[in-house]
Amino acid sequence: MDIKSRLDQEVEARNSHNELSYDKPDPLLIASKYQDETIALICALFAYGNVKAIIKFLDSLDFSLLEASDEMIRKALSSHYYRFQKSEDVVALFIALKRLKAIDSIENIFYEGYKKEQNILDGLWNFISTLKEIYPYKSRGYSFLVGSVPKKPNSAGTYKRYLMYLRWMVRKDKLDMGLWSKIDKKDLLMPLDTHTFKVSQKLGLLNRKTYDIKATLELTKKLKEFDATDPIKYDFALYRLGQEKIF
Repeated sequence: MDIKSRLDQEVEARNSHNELSYDKPDPLLIASKYQDETIALICALFAYGNVKAIIKFLDSLDFSLLEASDEMIRKALSSHYYRFQKSEDVVALFIALKRLKAIDSIENIFYEGYKKEQNILDGLWNFISTLKEIYPYKSRGYSFLVGSVPKKPNSAGTYKRYLMYLRWMVRKDKLDMGLWSKIDKKDLLMPLDTHTFKVSQKLGLLNRKTYDIKATLELTKKLKEFDATDPIKYDFALYRLGQEKIF
């Protein structure tokens, strides 16, 4: 069986609500419960490290705080921390996203950057810039969490958590929520993590040895040969193949 047929088969088999459970944890499990673009972004941005630890942390958060006063947010989250993020960083994210909600939707802010050239990364740079302007908080943990606009886009990292978030928002199937309508799924980029990076190399889908944005673009281009209208439908399948050590 060729790679495309094998992957198409895997996509079909994985496109099921059963793939999201506490036995097979994924941050999308928590995001799906709320069907909300802001809560989903929080779930995506904390999606690094051990997946069970991610789920445990996300389950501990009270997302209704996105409607609360700054003072209440600070009080309620004073003992919440996750890996590189101290409680102050978690508080800062909630306050920044609350302020953003009062101005515009995350979709519209992404779309503003994206619409000129249908470029997802332009949308992402616009969003990160806007978020930082709206609440100019700085710390190592917060910078890691929300990212920054790269000085040289060609040598940027993979922005995996944001690209995964965009997959959740733009695509619609039994896994992805499809809450947005303004961005075309053909323009999505591959959310490359270490699992998908290694699996894609093993399957001959990716030649690049460096884990960076160029690898993301190369893999996305290859997957467009399999499905030009929806190349990122292969993401979840590739991720699980790596996570479950099938390849």
